[in-house]
Amino acid sequence: MVLLSPGFSMPRTTLTSIADDLASRGYVVASVDHTYESVGTAFPGGRTLTCVACQRVETKEERAAVVRGRVKDMSFVISELTKGRQAGALSHVIDPSRIGIGGHSIGGATAAATMTADRRVRAGVDLDGDFFVLPAAAGLGGRPFMMLGAESTHSPSSLSTDWPEAWKHLNGWKRWLTVVGAEHFSFTDLPYLAGQLGLSDPAIPLSGERGWYITRDYVSAFFDLHLRGISQPLLDGPKATHPEVAFQQP
Repeated sequence: MVLLSPGFSMPRTTLTSIADDLASRGYVVASVDHTYESVGTAFPGGRTLTCVACQRVETKEERAAVVRGRVKDMSFVISELTKGRQAGALSHVIDPSRIGIGGHSIGGATAAATMTADRRVRAGVDLDGDFFVLPAAAGLGGRPFMMLGAESTHSPSSLSTDWPEAWKHLNGWKRWLTVVGAEHFSFTDLPYLAGQLGLSDPAIPLSGERGWYITRDYVSAFFDLHLRGISQPLLDGPKATHPEVAFQQP
């Protein structure tokens, strides 16, 4: 099973393409909306809650508090789907020893923090998100983790990112990948959908479609390697098929 956490104020539907692709490969995928953090979270019965946190979260410390709250959400979802009230129909298809997590932006920070707090999660992916909770990415205990982000903001020379600190704390299998021409939302469905509507941003060199393919290829390779034990040469180093992707070794 793979859990997915979206960016701050974003609905889970911004990661639909990744969810669909992983499901097509045989994963149970749980994409999570975080109540009061999304612009609109709909519940059965028609009740819709808005993003109350959008008006209250500004500082890094407040974003760290958001991450800690999300960790509780993710652990709750794991418990519900493996042994709780929702486990009935899924208990025979979920292997509780093979659970992964990924997220975009603050959802990536949530992935790392959930792994620190919940040993049931075996591997994690951060898509272009800083970590906020300090020390960054500490406490994973050697479990595999991959960071995939925009070259302009998440390279080793970038001044505003905490990825260098996170890299030092990751002591298991790890990858730091950056994508030339990408921007923050290149790892979600938004640029691809904008392109379909003729709303592509000419200031972003990487097309929405190409961003989607890169994200799909590396995320699926990561989980296939670490949850299913399938060899993935794509993760061994730079590939001519993906010239935009650089393997960072700070």
